[in-house]
Amino acid sequence: MIITRILRKLGILKPIDYTSIEALRKRGVKIGENVDILNSLIDGGHGALISIGNNVTITGVRVLSHDASTKKFLGYSKVGLVEIGDNVFIGQGSIILPNTKIGNNVIVGAGTVVAKDVPDNVVIAGNPWRVLCSFDEYIERNRVAMQSKPVFNKIFTEKTKEDWDQMVAILRANG
Repeated sequence: MIITRILRKLGILKPIDYTSIEALRKRGVKIGENVDILNSLIDGGHGALISIGNNVTITGVRVLSHDASTKKFLGYSKVGLVEIGDNVFIGQGSIILPNTKIGNNVIVGAGTVVAKDVPDNVVIAGNPWRVLCSFDEYIERNRVAMQSKPVFNKIFTEKTKEDWDQMVAILRANG
């Protein structure tokens, strides 16, 4: 252990990557196309139990396919499948628990705990989660709002200081 840490500090041994899509796929996680996983922890130890569809964004989320609450007492951990459908957004601070399925065309609001299956075409939030509206209602409401409110389309990594200053000024002016 100490030798491993020394070798990593010296740059001789690279740290294990548990977060990139390629690393997650190597650990058995099934990941579709056009998927963004940002600042999230996906249970790579039981990766073969997790599947993520196409056009998915997971940001600041924990996805768990095992529950070790019984390990010390019974000698076994509980495990379960996690299935995330197509066209799904999972917001910051959400937790996806084992034995859950998130349908297609779903938005999971920030901080939501998913402990039971989520149907297709809904926006959910809370703990326990509840349906706020349909996926289509949400998209249409925001499409209309974006026609009358400022829209910023440049990715944050490409913004200059001037871009940020302009954005702050516009947002302040529009309350």
